[in-house]
Amino acid sequence: MSLLNFVKSKTFIRQLVSAAIVLLIFIFLLMLWLNLSTNHSQKIQVPNLSKLTISEVKIKLDELDLEFKILDSTNYNPMYPPLSVIEQDPETGDFVKENRKIYLKINRATYQDIQLPNVLKKSRRNAETVLKALGFRIGKNPKYVLDIAKDVVRGLYHKGKVVKTGSKLPKNSVIDLKLGDGKDR
Repeated sequence: MSLLNFVKSKTFIRQLVSAAIVLLIFIFLLMLWLNLSTNHSQKIQVPNLSKLTISEVKIKLDELDLEFKILDSTNYNPMYPPLSVIEQDPETGDFVKENRKIYLKINRATYQDIQLPNVLKKSRRNAETVLKALGFRIGKNPKYVLDIAKDVVRGLYHKGKVVKTGSKLPKNSVIDLKLGDGKDR
């Protein structure tokens, strides 16, 4: 039997029609299942979680059938309460479906500790630049000591106490400089 005769035969046409009907039924059932499983018409608006603690976030999201996951605790931001939400994804006002995870970034409890670099025997300008780049603040009234090298760092103070190179202090701490006055003995 030739291919052309087979294609024209009733058997082939019946099988082709049967396959088309099965395919249509499969597509119909698939679309029905997708409509039921994806909650296509459901929308939940994401609430504003900014400045809320983890326990407050849990209560608020449980009411809406949403979940959360903490991604990171970012650097300390004094504008937000410690251990509160700084960022969220999806953002406030976005629409999501039930059981969606909201990803959170949390404010640290305090500034992170940073190791003091060795700025002794460096110029005031250089030392201030290095310390500011690391996140320290420089005190307004440096202490001058008798030394021939003018404005060269001879020591560091924090809250009136001597601090040594390698010590760890919280970021944003005020560092006072002890500098040479440039006078010969």
